[in-house]
Amino acid sequence: MKSIAGKTVLLTGASGGIGVFIARALAKEKATVICIARSQDKLDQIGAEVEFAGGKSITIPFDISKVEELPSLVQQVNEVAGAIDILINNAAIEKYRPFQNYSFKDIQSILVTNLMAGMELTRLILPSMLERNSGHIVNIASGSGKKGAPYNSIYSASKAGLIMWTDAVRQELTSTNVGITAVCPGYTKAGMFLKFGLPAPKLARVSEPKAVAIAVVEAIKQNKAEVMLDGVLTRLLFSNIQLFPEFGDAIYRWIGLTNLNLTCAENQMRAEKRLPN
Repeated sequence: MKSIAGKTVLLTGASGGIGVFIARALAKEKATVICIARSQDKLDQIGAEVEFAGGKSITIPFDISKVEELPSLVQQVNEVAGAIDILINNAAIEKYRPFQNYSFKDIQSILVTNLMAGMELTRLILPSMLERNSGHIVNIASGSGKKGAPYNSIYSASKAGLIMWTDAVRQELTSTNVGITAVCPGYTKAGMFLKFGLPAPKLARVSEPKAVAIAVVEAIKQNKAEVMLDGVLTRLLFSNIQLFPEFGDAIYRWIGLTNLNLTCAENQMRAEKRLPN
């Protein structure tokens, strides 16, 4: 079992959603957490929490969607903290829409932030891990990457890509001591649907963000290939949809996921119309 104590962890999306809880969990393991997010104010807050919980925090405001600037981010991290032992690609954005209502900018921003940024960070950091024959990469994916979520198609595509890329790279790393894990949190109490006051689909398991963070830590320690926090029924669905895709479609309609996502899309588009230009 791997130890996280004293390790240097680069965590993207550290200031919101489950990122905050992952940072806290790493702090309890006595790690040095390099917190990456766009808002300095939020970073200051989570940085203080990491220090209070027993870890060491370094905060760097950075927009990881600027993938061409990621080499300078990695260089900055190496200068202030040394080699990166663990990379957690957590940052993601989610926009609900009927597909025809996405703009090209929407599609590009979701794919770049959710998939390409993690790939590029890994490409930049992995050589050092391989040279030291030690390290771990965690990609925060989603059940939406196992079965496409209607009205959330671009997010689904980004997470499917993340899962398949993780699977392929894991096979490349089997002869090394560098691990890579995909984590599918399922519905969490930090999820988008709660922002609109909507219930989760019936029969869906809703996880506490803290439980997701603990699962991430355990995945690193135990070098797990994949972690799914979805309930048993969802796991059974995912195990059958490759053979029976129409069955999966019907299940999504039955549990209310299709209508839930449509409502999220309508609410999100309505809210964006009220925002000033």
